[in-house]
Amino acid sequence: MHVITGLDSGGAESQLALLAMARKEAGAEDMVISLIPGGALRRRLEKAGVMVRDLGMRRGRPSLAGLLRLRSLIRRTRPGIVQSWMYHADLSAAFALRWSGRRRQTPLIWGIRCSDMLLADYGLGLRWTVRMCARYSHLPDMVVANSEAGLKAHLELGYRPRQSRVIDNGIDTERFRPDAVLGTETRAELGIASDVPLVAHVARVDPMKDHDTLLAAMRDVPDVELLLIGLGTEALAERPGWHGLGRRGDVARLLSACDLIVSSSAYGEGFSNALAEGMASGLVAVATDVGDAARIIGDSGRIVPPRNAKALAKAIRELAFEAPDVGAARRLLARKSIEERFSVAANLAAFERVYALLA
Repeated sequence: MHVITGLDSGGAESQLALLAMARKEAGAEDMVISLIPGGALRRRLEKAGVMVRDLGMRRGRPSLAGLLRLRSLIRRTRPGIVQSWMYHADLSAAFALRWSGRRRQTPLIWGIRCSDMLLADYGLGLRWTVRMCARYSHLPDMVVANSEAGLKAHLELGYRPRQSRVIDNGIDTERFRPDAVLGTETRAELGIASDVPLVAHVARVDPMKDHDTLLAAMRDVPDVELLLIGLGTEALAERPGWHGLGRRGDVARLLSACDLIVSSSAYGEGFSNALAEGMASGLVAVATDVGDAARIIGDSGRIVPPRNAKALAKAIRELAFEAPDVGAARRLLARKSIEERFSVAANLAAFERVYALLA
């Protein structure tokens, strides 16, 4: 049983969907429990044959009734393992499993999906939840982080897990892959010339994503265009050549039209799906030195300090106008490194080893 806050198309949600669908294909029977209703990934999971239920909670609103529904589901379905994916789901799973009377029979896994969050930028509810997770971090049998930086940051927050593992995200390299023909078609639809360098930035508008630094950097490279993808970005297209597309369900198609993938996060990133998916699509990566970005990019792109618009602009300018043969080599290296190190198969195998250990 997987327990997660919601099923919108975020990084943790996408990873859960990939894992549950891969296990379904391999013959396993997983159930996904969402604290809140809806979400674009719910339909995708159900279409793949994965059982999905929700607890009817409202985002940001604790609910005793929702916890009792989760307790009842655990009692009725008797899962072999309960795995939760984000802070609110971690606490909900821990207490519902304990109240179900099945804690001794059922191992519990918590998930860490971010790194050094600047909690002052968020509400009291999230700050309280993170403190509670640190306090009760001895309850799960294992804590699994998707980044080395994330595990380190949470140990510094006061997490004291019985056991811990780092399991890298898995990237769907069949969905995210270079496609020059599709890229040409997509540029034509968006009204972008075929010869202009195009930067992709895939992130909701949120303090940790630091769109302010990104936009300041892009003002210094006016001969490069920008594709902004993510909830709230439709309001950021303040200049010609900046395309604010909002939340989209065709990110892989949009990436095929681009040359660079940029992550401008100021803090909080663990393993950036957007960065790795861009690299799998054959894009050269530029990222701030946050989370495991440097480990993901390796020698294929550039790492710059966070909140430094001049350094970000310099890296974008240099990579956007590199010699064609050097740029082509970088794109090949980016794609190859994702295929070899961060495949869905490797992610599945790592989780299967954890499940076997706990079971």
